[in-house]
This record gives sequence, structure tokens and C-alpha cells, in this order.
Amino acid sequence: MRIIGVTGGIGSGKSTVSKILASFGAQVIDADVLARQIVQKGQKALEEIVNYFGEAVLDSEGNLDRKKLSGIVFKDKKKLEALNRITHNYIAEKIIEEIKKIKEDETVVVDAPIPIEHGFTDVVDEIWTVIADKEVRIKRVMERSGLTYNEVEDRINSQLSDEFYLSISDRVIVNNGSIEELRLQVEKYFFISSI
Repeated sequence: MRIIGVTGGIGSGKSTVSKILASFGAQVIDADVLARQIVQKGQKALEEIVNYFGEAVLDSEGNLDRKKLSGIVFKDKKKLEALNRITHNYIAEKIIEEIKKIKEDETVVVDAPIPIEHGFTDVVDEIWTVIADKEVRIKRVMERSGLTYNEVEDRINSQLSDEFYLSISDRVIVNNGSIEELRLQVEKYFFISSI
């Protein structure tokens, strides 16, 4: 089994890279999807989040109000760190569970915005970092999410730096151009590395 970790900041294009890898036959595990699962009603992670942040982060039906929580954590680094401490172990457990379900002869892609130590860097064979210029990232996120320039910039500024991502990378994919240019980079790394 070959396990590729794809990481990078918001708007860098890591999900697009993962989709391209899926088109080559890789099985993709999306940490963002797992993160949504672990905070559903009745899950331990949600209980811990409510214990820390209070019931104000819940909607009227007792579900996590992601927008309210985002408004809190992306303006306060300590609160973001607290949220990450709560959720990362649960996400790591889910990643490992998902990897165990995949056949030994397949390529697995773990798509994770934060390269956590347990459940990412300790299970992947290679780390691919996707980077893009800040203005490109802001434009992409604004177009897809409806967030304002300042909201996107707050999120980017709350994330790990490109320098950190680059320091842990085996491969770096620069995604400032077209989808076709991106696909060519991904194809080169995927097929050259698998020989």
C-alpha cells in the first residue's frame, strides 16, 4: 500500500489534487469529511467542544453550528488550538480506521489541511504540499464560500505557514495556474513516484 498525504492551507487546491489522484485510481480519505462526522450529535468530540466553548456553539436542535464556532476560533489562536486539541485525536482514529478498510495493493490519499502527527505524518509514506499565492487562495475561497476577504484572510492567517508545510514535504505542488497545469504536476509525481 502506498499512502500519500496531501496537505496545504485553505484555498491551495489540496482537494482538487486529491480528486485528480482519485481519477488515477487512488482511494481518498478526506479529513474534512471525517471532521464533520466526529462532531455530529451524540459524538464524544461534540460533547467535549460544548464543554469547552459552551452551548452557544450549538444550533436550536443541538447540532454544532459550524459558523458560530468558526467565528470564535478563527479570531482567537488559543481557542483554535483548544478546538484542534479536542478534535485531532478523533480525526486521527478515523483516518487509521479508514486506511485499514482499504486493500493492501491500493494507493491511498489522506487529504488533510493540518498535517497532524498522529494519524497523518506517522501513517503516510510521502507528504505532498499544495501551495498557491495568498491572493489566489483568497479569491478561490471567496468564490466558493461567500466569505468576505477579511474572513478568508483571518482563516489563512490562523493556519500553519507555507514555510512549515514546505519543511515537512516530500513533494511541493504549486497551484497558481490552470487545472491542466495542476493535473500535469500531479500526474508526474504520481506516476514517477510509483515506478
